[in-house]
Amino acid sequence: MLPEFLKERTEDVNNKLEEFLPKNITDEWVESVLPNCTYDKNVLNSITEPIWEFLMRGGKRWRPILMMLCCDAVGGNPKVTDFIPFVELIHNGTLMVDDIEDNSDTRRGKPCTHKIYGNDVAINTGNLMYYLPYLILKKSDIDSATKLKIHEATAEDMFKLHLGQGMDIYWHNGGELITEDLYLQMCAFKTGTLARMSAKIGGTLGGASKNQIDALGSFAESLGVGFQIQDDILNIANKGWGKDFGDDINEGKRTLMVIYVLKNGTEVDVKRLTEILDMHTNDKSLIEEAIDILKKYDTIDYAKSKSQVIVKSAWEKLEPLLDETDAKEKLKLFCDFVVDREI
Repeated sequence: MLPEFLKERTEDVNNKLEEFLPKNITDEWVESVLPNCTYDKNVLNSITEPIWEFLMRGGKRWRPILMMLCCDAVGGNPKVTDFIPFVELIHNGTLMVDDIEDNSDTRRGKPCTHKIYGNDVAINTGNLMYYLPYLILKKSDIDSATKLKIHEATAEDMFKLHLGQGMDIYWHNGGELITEDLYLQMCAFKTGTLARMSAKIGGTLGGASKNQIDALGSFAESLGVGFQIQDDILNIANKGWGKDFGDDINEGKRTLMVIYVLKNGTEVDVKRLTEILDMHTNDKSLIEEAIDILKKYDTIDYAKSKSQVIVKSAWEKLEPLLDETDAKEKLKLFCDFVVDREI
């Protein structure tokens, strides 16, 4: 049931993205978003080209799906489909900028945007994708109070997202030793906030109570943490992973698995793992050596178990606040999918 549902919803997301932002800019689109402005369609198409080059690589599109599920789980609202591009565009913009900050070479099997178009274009495009969604909010005919709630949720979570990214950069650039609690907080900020934004927008549009919206947000944030932990696992365990296998080692990232070894490993293993991480090396043999150290301490099983506990606990707090519906059942199945996925 869930795979078919996700496939259908992913197609809905892709269709809504193109409906909101055409692959080829038209006069009608410009007039609808930039009335009474002087423009050149060739210039505008050159500005939006990197967006579509990136979006057409695919992606899981799970955040807008989560938004729709949360909306349906509290009563539903057909207007939620208008907001499908909202978080998806912001999310992809953060990836584009993140790749520059991490000096990454590839994303989703292709050269990163800054490798194709240059840093200037990639930074501007990523930032543009943060603000494009406000056109949805501006043009929507939902009431002013609902608009304000969505705006406030977006502003809060974008602030926290950049705090989380700053924490991550600090630690993988040789900052002081990170603890497990701080790592989980970083994940909650960096990855959890966009999930929380999705859930809170969905709940708000569905007419949820404040208690329901808060619970949906907390649940989704935990789901984002679980998703990040699973991403970290796949980066060292799955050579078919979309982002380069072992990229986290190259970037010197202090993942949950690394933190576990730094706390519980032998002095020799801790020293060697730290050395390799601090090299920011592209040497495959050194990356494999670091991964072997991580696997030696069963860190994959540890991280997997931690992820499952976090998400299960959050679901147990949300579950009593939702009526028994098909949407609630799908939300639970979706939650299991995110933390157990293998690709």
